[in-house]
Amino acid sequence: MRILAILAVPLLLPAQETTLPLSLRKSLEIALAPEGSTKVEIAQEAIVQAEARKNQARAALLPHVDGSISYQSMTRNLRAFGIDFPTIPGFHFSTFAGPFTIFDARANATQSLLDLSSIKRYQAAKSAREASKLDRDQTKHLVTDQVARAYLAALRAEAHLASAKANVELAEALLKLADSQRKAGTGTGIEVTRAAVQLANEKGRLTVAENERNRAHLQLLRAMDLKLETKLELTDKLEYSVPQPVSMEQATELALKDRADYKAQRQREQTARLSYQATSWERLPSAAAFADYGAIGGAVNDSRATRSVGISVRIPIFDGGRREARRAESGSQLRVEEIHTRDLRQQLELELRLAFDSLRSAETQVQSAEEALQLAQKELEQAERRYKAGVANSLEITDAQTRLTRARETRVNALFAHNLAKLDLGSALGVVERYLP
Repeated sequence: MRILAILAVPLLLPAQETTLPLSLRKSLEIALAPEGSTKVEIAQEAIVQAEARKNQARAALLPHVDGSISYQSMTRNLRAFGIDFPTIPGFHFSTFAGPFTIFDARANATQSLLDLSSIKRYQAAKSAREASKLDRDQTKHLVTDQVARAYLAALRAEAHLASAKANVELAEALLKLADSQRKAGTGTGIEVTRAAVQLANEKGRLTVAENERNRAHLQLLRAMDLKLETKLELTDKLEYSVPQPVSMEQATELALKDRADYKAQRQREQTARLSYQATSWERLPSAAAFADYGAIGGAVNDSRATRSVGISVRIPIFDGGRREARRAESGSQLRVEEIHTRDLRQQLELELRLAFDSLRSAETQVQSAEEALQLAQKELEQAERRYKAGVANSLEITDAQTRLTRARETRVNALFAHNLAKLDLGSALGVVERYLP
């Protein structure tokens, strides 16, 4: 809360428009704050609900105590209870009794002594609570992944915008060069026009890049659940860094250990297994102790204390097949969870293999893009020298300028693909934070 409050201070100043400096780590702190993400808040409420269901299941194993007070005035037809007086000549005995009063104040208590089905239900509820906590961890993992991807996309948009500005500056410089060559008599008007067309094209690409940058910022703000009118200043840059090497076998072992979604699925499978056992054990006898104590009489001042204490044993015999139907249903739910667990493990291995392939491909792309950029810059420098020397026309410069523009875009895309591949690997391993740029 304190972190979010500090970060939100600039947003609360209406007098002036402020800019929020934002690094990737800082964006994650904002998104993962207690009230920073709607998804995390909902996941936290799911834990509260699971805790309440656990307490409900535990109630079957704890004492139940209640009390009652009643005061009644009643009449009774004794004949309805099978009481009939003999007929005596000259006498008439009425079978109608009352009205009479009864006062009864009583406390009742019951305690389960042996109920294996309720014990398993309580264990299943505790397991479900743990699964909810792991689901919360998985939600945080997904929010981290979503914000990190949005931040990387914003960095790519920023890099494209910077490249577009550099291309405009280069086009302006080449236009001045073409105009000076024309004035010196070594150039032609068509070359000036050609350079002006190239400048117009680069300005159009700059407008597109600015629009893409604004879209990326809005998507990042939405991922962080911040106000969309917030102005951002990204402090990180797209960079190349080699991740810590890890083999496929080590990665699989780490993912099975660290991935919250896999651990949550295993916990849900355990919950289904305990629920199945609880339903199966409904066929076993259960025992409970009971007691009540109170005062009963015709009036409050005429009441006498009475009590009853005992043990009851419940033996299920036949309930029309309801228990077997519930057992079949819970058995099917268990098999479904087992299928989900196997499927998630296969998905986990697939994500790891794809992440490794993407990372290897991205490393090659970065190396190729860096080499291509250096060659494109050299080509442009050589074309400028040839043009100034009058041994070439402006077409060479235009072609070299176009290839430099493409090389810059390719380098940005390669760096983005490399950082995204690292993020994919971290996400597949369940430890996104370790692979953030």
